[in-house]
Amino acid sequence: MTVHFIGAGPGAADLLTLRAVRLMGESKVCLYAGTYIGSEVLAHCPEDAELVDTQHLHLDAITEHCVRAHEAGHEVARLCSGDPSLYSAVAEQTRRLDRAGVPWDVTPGVPAYAAAAALVGRELTVPEVAQSVVLTRAQRDSTQMP
Repeated sequence: MTVHFIGAGPGAADLLTLRAVRLMGESKVCLYAGTYIGSEVLAHCPEDAELVDTQHLHLDAITEHCVRAHEAGHEVARLCSGDPSLYSAVAEQTRRLDRAGVPWDVTPGVPAYAAAAALVGRELTVPEVAQSVVLTRAQRDSTQMP
């Protein structure tokens, strides 16, 4: 089966995409970081789903959960806060899944910067004033790039 990297958005369950909700509902295993993903988001998982809080797990342990679920024929929801394309460890995880022969896909989520702009009712670019948005990552706790 497939490991679905799902953007859980900025934390509000009603900001999940329709695809995210569908994939979560189809997944027998859900891996999430408990510091970022709340119970209202996890409520979209089946009642009998195995919920795994990954906040204290090493990447090897997370990968092992995914491999075991794949071998058992289960879909896996791997929830990422915000959007998986920003500030996540998707590349590290997908390399390991590729080596293990486990298929995966990515479902984008609402990034926090977009939710923040919506909350204050302002756009991020203004014609003839600001035409660019720069997203950057603090390097203090980041892993090395491949």
